[in-house]
Amino acid sequence: MGPEVEAFEKQFAEFFGAKYALMSNSGSSANLLAVAGMIYAKGIDLNPGDEVLVPAVSWSTTYFPVHQYGLSMRFVDIDEETLNIDIDAIEDAITEKTKMIFCVNLLGNSVDYPRLLALAEKHNLYVIEDNCESLGATIDGKQAGTFGLAGTFSSFFSHHISTMEGGVTVTDNEELYHVMLSLRAHGWTRNLPKENHVVEKSDDPFMESFRFVLPGYNLRPLEMSGAIGQAQLRKVNAIIEGRRANAAIFQEVMSELPEILIQKEVGESSWFGFSIVLPDWCDRGPVLDALREAGVETRPIVAGNFTLNPVIQHIDHSIHGDLPAANRIHNQGFFVGNHHHDVKDQLNQFKSILQTCLDDQRPSSND
Repeated sequence: MGPEVEAFEKQFAEFFGAKYALMSNSGSSANLLAVAGMIYAKGIDLNPGDEVLVPAVSWSTTYFPVHQYGLSMRFVDIDEETLNIDIDAIEDAITEKTKMIFCVNLLGNSVDYPRLLALAEKHNLYVIEDNCESLGATIDGKQAGTFGLAGTFSSFFSHHISTMEGGVTVTDNEELYHVMLSLRAHGWTRNLPKENHVVEKSDDPFMESFRFVLPGYNLRPLEMSGAIGQAQLRKVNAIIEGRRANAAIFQEVMSELPEILIQKEVGESSWFGFSIVLPDWCDRGPVLDALREAGVETRPIVAGNFTLNPVIQHIDHSIHGDLPAANRIHNQGFFVGNHHHDVKDQLNQFKSILQTCLDDQRPSSND
């Protein structure tokens, strides 16, 4: 980690409209840094035992840092159409212990932040964003990942930009940034500026080389990742434009299959992938088999209803309501990938396979 990483961070912050950007070795680490940084920042009132509202559908490393820092998770249902946390359910889910909402912008689609931030302000709650799947999504020109106190991005090889492995945490909060600078590299002082919010730092580089002030990690990225990231940033606009062009075709062809629910766009999505929620009368198994036989890869919609994963037994949590939308996504949903290259032909083939599968299973009027 050196000047190439530093240059990437500066360019990333400028591109996405944040004061500070901190690169790490993965999007998962970016989430870990955001949560850990809030715990150790003196100006942020988040402590073990506090409650964090989370959407019931997301990736594992949205949740694990919350658990690992002694916070209690309260799972809230998602909106079946947007696939993001159900803002209508949030207010009812808030308890006297709630301190934060950890939002997730799923599959390229931003949460409705103007509405959510108004609710958070009303209840004096922190908001952070897992934007690892949604780099480039915007609402009224503002980038997803920059609405909350912190936002996280991923540059894993299958994401919008790739440094092979990599993540970025952005924030406008200088103290949080300084805390994360220390936590990223062993909790030492070496990478902190002379004037910082963490500790009084001497002018002696020898003493400051191995001086530890926080219980940190080694989450540092490689110089090569920083260099690749700079090249990738020069392509971001074209990458997002290509994905949105494919999405327009996807929306058009799927309009011919109104029984299937596709993701409703909030603002301008960056279209990580294309989600499918089958009607309740359609058995998902044969559909996935038909797609697999045609060479079409599929995945669950992230982890489906995460509370149905066995790991939940190890996590301090509560569940608000019955999570009907998350359950439907879990049982009837899947997604396929997108790309910034033209995939019009593949999308038409995809629609034809789905059409055949629906026709084969469609209940007759006598059923």
